[in-house]
Amino acid sequence: MSEWWTYRPSDLLMFAPRTWWRLFELQNAAWWPAQAVFVLLALALVVGLWCRHAPSLRAGVFGCALAVAFVAHTFLWQRYAPINWTASGFAWAFGLHALGLLALAVRHTVRTTTATLRWRAGLGLLLWAALAHPLLPLAAGRPWFQAEVIGLAPDPTAIAALGLLIGIDAGARALLWVLRAGAMAWLLVSAATLATMGSVQAVVPLAAVLLACTALWRGR
Repeated sequence: MSEWWTYRPSDLLMFAPRTWWRLFELQNAAWWPAQAVFVLLALALVVGLWCRHAPSLRAGVFGCALAVAFVAHTFLWQRYAPINWTASGFAWAFGLHALGLLALAVRHTVRTTTATLRWRAGLGLLLWAALAHPLLPLAAGRPWFQAEVIGLAPDPTAIAALGLLIGIDAGARALLWVLRAGAMAWLLVSAATLATMGSVQAVVPLAAVLLACTALWRGR
């Protein structure tokens, strides 16, 4: 029997890295052309945050809730859970996060934050999730049809949700902080998973969390 100290973190993975990237390929093929709809939704969120238009922001939070719920069911539950038993727990967490966003949109006043740093960081994260994150496979030398798109993949969806949540204020401050923490928690889990796979892409979710934390701290 091999000694425990000879094991590397990658030895504890329940799947090969190529299996992980293949999940996005299958997801994109199954739901084409929903990618365009979700990207347009994210860009609409950017416009609402940029224009500081409260009704648009409320509609954006509602749309973000739908995107998070869609990822929970179609990706985490249907595709990720069969290769990783912990993913069913992640699916439930995303589902609860979607319910929290829905409650925020329906029951509370949502407005753009007056903290300039938070506003800029929120816009940056939303733009990254919508336009830059799907290009990461090309930078890594993987096929473009393995792109991670908001509404279909968890990382860009969590980044977009985090960007929206740090760019707004609401009457339910406790709920807002819980939702921010939930988005950050997934991004930290994702960073750890990608690092275990040896992917340099692990810096992306980690950088999103660091940017959000800095904006929230400096923008108080």
